[in-house]
Amino acid sequence: MADEAFAIVVARFYEDLADRLVEGARRVFEESDVKTVDVYPVPGAFELPLAARYCAESGRYAGVACLGAVIRGETDHYDYVCAEAARGIARVGLDTGVPCSFGVLTVDDMDQAIARAGGGKRDAGEDAAHAVVRMAELRRELY
Repeated sequence: MADEAFAIVVARFYEDLADRLVEGARRVFEESDVKTVDVYPVPGAFELPLAARYCAESGRYAGVACLGAVIRGETDHYDYVCAEAARGIARVGLDTGVPCSFGVLTVDDMDQAIARAGGGKRDAGEDAAHAVVRMAELRRELY
């Protein structure tokens, strides 16, 4: 892993959550002996797929961890953003062959988000980094 680079694209709409997710992902990359991790912030979760595509198509990265949070509100906006972010990130991986992991919290409230960003239940940043590292390993094994 030391000679491979990975990217993190992170939605900054919820700054504190974004920082926590990136911190968790960085820990996993460090534990996996990844020396190069580049972080690319984007405004929100809707922009993650395009940023992931830019990273994947650059040819510089073995994988892309996509991080962010979408918190349910009073309108249907949540449903559209969650669906399009998930669909778009999956499509980038399938279209390019570059692993892209989904580390986007899709929660009802801030308490749930904090709990899943290293606050007790899980760490979606860590989970996304583990997933993309494993998929990059699998790709290397098979190609």
